[in-house]
Amino acid sequence: MPDYGFFIAHLRFVAAKTEVSTPEIAAMVAELGRIADEVEKTGETIVENDKLRVAARGLAGLAGFLQERILPEVLAAANSSGERQVRWVIDTSMGLMAMLTTHAETAMSDEPLALQLPPPP
Repeated sequence: MPDYGFFIAHLRFVAAKTEVSTPEIAAMVAELGRIADEVEKTGETIVENDKLRVAARGLAGLAGFLQERILPEVLAAANSSGERQVRWVIDTSMGLMAMLTTHAETAMSDEPLALQLPPPP
């Protein structure tokens, strides 16, 4: 199984640092934590049909936070390995978000969506 430790760490960091001020934000934080747990165990995750939009918003928030706050610091430090990982997490999170959103809008059943991660950088 590929090593997704950096992805898991980013998911858990953002989930831990997010201020839970509404039930929707609490659901997004919980879903990010659940995704981190599954990826840690199996290298992939399955998102239940009723959690598709929540997971998509959580992953979009993760990508946005990394883009705005973390990537500039990594670039300023000239950390090429860290930059590859952060960019991978941003790109992967946005790709997963698009798949989740598309599935939520087009699925004709209550089937969950299995998400496989691309190879790590």
